[in-house]
This record gives sequence, structure tokens and C-alpha cells, in this order.
Amino acid sequence: MEKILSKAAPWSPSRSRPAGRAVRRLTDDDTIALAELAAADPVANVFVASHLAAHGTAAVTGTGAEIIGTFDGDGRLASACWLGANIVPVGVPVAHAPAYADVIRHSRRRFASIFGPADAALAIFAELAGPAARDIRRDQPLLAMEGPPAVPADPQVRVTTLDDFDAVAPACVSMFEEEVGYSPVAGGSDNYYRRVRQLIAEGHSFASFDAQGEVVFKAELGAVSPAASQIQGVWVRPSHRGEGLSHGGMAAIVEQAQRFAPIVSLYVNDYNHKARASYRRVGFEQVGTFATVLF
Repeated sequence: MEKILSKAAPWSPSRSRPAGRAVRRLTDDDTIALAELAAADPVANVFVASHLAAHGTAAVTGTGAEIIGTFDGDGRLASACWLGANIVPVGVPVAHAPAYADVIRHSRRRFASIFGPADAALAIFAELAGPAARDIRRDQPLLAMEGPPAVPADPQVRVTTLDDFDAVAPACVSMFEEEVGYSPVAGGSDNYYRRVRQLIAEGHSFASFDAQGEVVFKAELGAVSPAASQIQGVWVRPSHRGEGLSHGGMAAIVEQAQRFAPIVSLYVNDYNHKARASYRRVGFEQVGTFATVLF
């Protein structure tokens, strides 16, 4: 325990509350332990596993995000939590939520959301007992599949290039507005468009186009680890909805995603029955439940 306390940050509950659970910022020395923790559920933890694959360390990187963790009596990493633009729990039992909430309150960071396994995400939010949520999505089926899709892939869906940015970016904004309820570029477009360009440059953006060059169907891989990838931003142009484009489109995304990792995953709002039916038809099965709290 002395070793843990000696590394604790000034805001650690282990300093402010002697009886509390020790929490500290992870360092490069914790990288292997964090990778092992994430690997216990490669689908649920693909966000942090993707970060490790890209940066190779549990320490603070140039993104400005940090990862904090709790430790058991032997000093082994027991759970972790990403703190960046979002709060993302990794293997967090409900019993650890008060310790994380205490650190989050003292961090003075502003967060756009909490997302991850439902029990952990909702428990951390409840313990924060402060910031009002714009929306709480308590039941988001976490879906995954391996192997080939159950329906033919749409051959029109392809990897986008930076030449497609002017067509892809408006589609991404429209999807975000529909899903989250506000424009991601209302306060300035630089950060959001930088992310869109990054996904395109990484080969993680896919779309089909009409004769006028406008996006008809699109999706991205928001997180990619050696074990799994997570699809995000699935969108069909409103004028083409009801035509069944999402079946072949998603099958094409699955095939593209499996070039990076064998497991393909996504999570969806429980009330989006049409999307859930489409994903089942392609071959996805529920493997867990996520929740998202939007601030």
C-alpha cells in the first residue's frame, strides 16, 4: 500500500480519505496491467485498448487525456477509468464508483459524456451527484460478431479518401445532430473536422455515393484494437431510408473492419428497433449492455 500512496496524485482519495479506495493516475509502468485489464473484455474495452495500440502507454499522452486506476491489496490494477473529453470505465465494479467520482469531481475537467458498461457508467454518474445530464441512455445493447456477414456486402461501399472530405463531413455532421441533438460544429468546426480527417486518413471511414457525389450511406470505425473494432456513425441519407441500404452497407463495413481485427462491434439505443433488426440480419449478437450519459 505504501507504494501506491507514494504515487498518488494530490487529488487522490487515498490522501483525502484514508479509509477510501486508493486511486492514482496510471504511468508507463502500468501499461501491461492496463492492457491485461482491457483484454478481459475486448469488446467492452475496445476504446482504451485502441488508445494503447496507438500510443503504447498508459501514461498521459499528447491528447491531454489521463487514465486513473484502483488497486487491490497486492498493488495490482483492479479497474481503470479514462478521463478525457469523455469518462470511460474499464472493468469498474459498482463498488469502485465512489472513488472514481471523487477524483472526477476534483479534476475540474469538463466532460461531454460518460459511456461504457451500463452498471459502471450509471454508478459513476450517480456518485457524481452534480452535473445535470442532457440525456441518459440507460440501455444500449452492445453487439458483436466474428466471421462473415450473413447478407451480401454492398459493393458500392468503399474506403473514403481525403478527396471525399467535402462530401463526408456534412454527412458526419448530420448523423451527429440526429444522434446527439446538437451540432458538433456550432462552437467551431476545427476539432470536429480534424477528427473526420483523421478517420479518413487512417482508413477507418467508409461510404457509398450517389451520381452527384453525395453520401448515401456511411460509417466509421471509432476504435480499433488488435482484437476488436467498434463501428460508429452509421447513417443513411434520409431520402434513401427504407430502401434496405443498411443491410448491405453494414455487411460491407464488417468486411472492411475485419481487415483490422477479427471481432466487429457496435452499440445501439434500445429504442432504435429498425437499426437493431438490421444489425441482427447482418449477423450481430448482443454481448453486453452499455449506457451513455450526455452532458
